[in-house]
Amino acid sequence: MSKFKIIGGRSLSGEIEVMGAKNLALKLIAASILANGRTIINNVPDILDIRKMIDLLTGLGAEVVFSDHQVSIDSSTINSFTPDREIVKHFRGSIVLAGPLLARFGEAVIAQPGGCLIGARPIDTHLKAFEQLGVNCQITGDNYHFKLKKGLSGDRKVILDELSVTATENILMASCLGKSTIDLRVAACEPEIGELIDFLNLMGAKISGRDQHFIKITGVDSLKPTKFSVIPDRIEAATLAIIGILSKGNLTIKNIIPGHLDIFFEKLKSANVNFELQKQGSRYADLKIKRSTQIKATNINTRTYPGFPTDLQSPFAVLLTQAEGVGRIFETLYEGRFNYLKELASMGASVSIQSPHIFLISGPTPLFGKEIKSLDIRGGAAVMIAAMIAQGTSIIEGIEMIDRGYEKIDQRLNSIGAKIERI
Repeated sequence: MSKFKIIGGRSLSGEIEVMGAKNLALKLIAASILANGRTIINNVPDILDIRKMIDLLTGLGAEVVFSDHQVSIDSSTINSFTPDREIVKHFRGSIVLAGPLLARFGEAVIAQPGGCLIGARPIDTHLKAFEQLGVNCQITGDNYHFKLKKGLSGDRKVILDELSVTATENILMASCLGKSTIDLRVAACEPEIGELIDFLNLMGAKISGRDQHFIKITGVDSLKPTKFSVIPDRIEAATLAIIGILSKGNLTIKNIIPGHLDIFFEKLKSANVNFELQKQGSRYADLKIKRSTQIKATNINTRTYPGFPTDLQSPFAVLLTQAEGVGRIFETLYEGRFNYLKELASMGASVSIQSPHIFLISGPTPLFGKEIKSLDIRGGAAVMIAAMIAQGTSIIEGIEMIDRGYEKIDQRLNSIGAKIERI
């Protein structure tokens, strides 16, 4: 098992580019199941979760080539609707295979998905949504066997129990093929969902309601393969911004979409952070982080998009350890996403847990190098940031969690002045 050895207190300067969005690339790879032929997806991050999804498709019979951030998938040879259970049990993102497999085969057998330990994440919303589609689900042990009762026909309304990203994506993919018109209500509207809709429509789907909570899907007879490019990862972009702020250098983060991070930028303004957006065309920009004289505490509460992303809660907490005053974080989505706090506290952070969903951070406090653990993808990013600004040397265990979400992050940060050794 690899670890990071990090020497803290180094100022970072230069340029670093944001990789493709993990949470979109995974869904595009899954959606390729819907079309016979070769689908090409560009700007795909080379991370563990992507490798796992590719392994799952290969196990189903697809021919997949992954090279230089491009995934080429020939799904015409897929001959199974049962993804490898051992991979699925350790990979939460595998649940989005249920939708495209249902559309293609009329059934899917999925083991109980695993993943990061950030609280209860049952798939009840998926089960209820599939039932409204006309799908029967039999649960045997830790296996879910989804099967269309009579195929999709007629108009149907699917009302999600919550604004679930993966349930929205599953219904989108499950409903593309067939003779039904699906009225999807309470749909999530994250940017990655809008991009997935664009991808499916390029394949020949008929979906309207991009960026809305009400989506209409009109089934078609077949879809065709296409080419598509993954947008930059907004979570990585903001995480790199926090690293730049706390390292007290002059860092430019290239290739972001500012409109995907409106609430994050508002919080940076309220925290007195000095930054500048330099436009690169109508949609993209470079983010220039400048030295801030004094960071001020601010409050955040996590919400579904366009609210403050839960995936940025833990990195932002590290920012608050260096801010003047008391910052309050209200985590509305996952009650287990505070596990990293004991690692920060061991390094010297002043943390007060008010409830399973609320905590306070008082600052600024110096952090000191320690032996710490990466417990989930985003918590792993948080302890890595803390180690980078701490006095002395830190050892981080469990860095495979970090590798799941951030491509070669040690090499990329070292190129701008960090001192991270993989041991």
